Amino acid sequence: MSPTNNRFLREEYAARINRVMDYIDANIDAELSLDALARVARFSPYHFHRIFRALIGEPLFQFIQRIRLEKAAAQLIANPKKPITRIALDCGFSGSAAFARAFREAFGMSASAWRASGGDLRNPGKPNSKQGKTPRNEGKDSRASSVYDTPITTTRRKCMNKRVSTNVEVKELPETTVVYVRNVGPFKGNSALFGSLIGKLCAWAGPRGHLGPDTRIMAVYHDNPDITKEQKLRLSVCLPVSPNASVDGEIGMMTIAGGRYAVARFELAENEYEAAWNAVYGEWLPSSGYQPDDRPPFEIYHNDPTTHPQGLCVVDICVPVMPL
Repeated sequence: MSPTNNRFLREEYAARINRVMDYIDANIDAELSLDALARVARFSPYHFHRIFRALIGEPLFQFIQRIRLEKAAAQLIANPKKPITRIALDCGFSGSAAFARAFREAFGMSASAWRASGGDLRNPGKPNSKQGKTPRNEGKDSRASSVYDTPITTTRRKCMNKRVSTNVEVKELPETTVVYVRNVGPFKGNSALFGSLIGKLCAWAGPRGHLGPDTRIMAVYHDNPDITKEQKLRLSVCLPVSPNASVDGEIGMMTIAGGRYAVARFELAENEYEAAWNAVYGEWLPSSGYQPDDRPPFEIYHNDPTTHPQGLCVVDICVPVMPL
């Protein structure tokens, strides 16, 4: 078999497994059977489980359980008034007892202790400043640079926090169909990875007529890096397309949910993304009357930083919200 054919086959396998992960995310509260997920992947049930484990590095149902627990852990902190049993059911557990056993096994403490600690594994049951917030470094890396080698000065951070109140608008965003390339694994500090993903996506999209002067690249952060191990973090670099577009190879298609988002516009240098995310989550959100919901946050990039007079990237940080 030629190297080219081998690559195309590998891309097809990756695309099918990505579809399964998208389906799991969208149906986390449903019964996710082997047969149903095998049909999504278009593999036989007999082979699908082994293929999934080989490509993702963990068994299918261990993956599902982990995603359910991580979503529940994030909701416990983000929605402090939401009953624990309701969170368990919304994340696909059959009841509070099954959830309690699984949560304690995964996090070494009860769900109520996790909530009281603000998600601090070192201090179970001890309240801290994260109570009522999601962890603040979600999505902190960008296409311009995911590197934080240069410390952000206290003065610069204060300026950014001061600006954020005027930079944020709460908007109703439409449901958006996107095509994407996905990475599973660490991405912090790896600007080459973002460049590679964007290049791969644009190389596919350009000849198919999906690129134009108004096209905006997006980065969707599916997992919370304060909860999910970095080897398991999922990042999708995307661009919007028509819902009737078709995909092939490792390019996937998914829907970014519409609804209410806090949209924060920034012009950022390479080392300022983390501070921008922290300003939204740590400064604006607690005094906004809103709390984050369970949809993934994302970034929208509006320019090529190399064309900006100061080399800055114009970016919207989009955080899904609901009333407190």
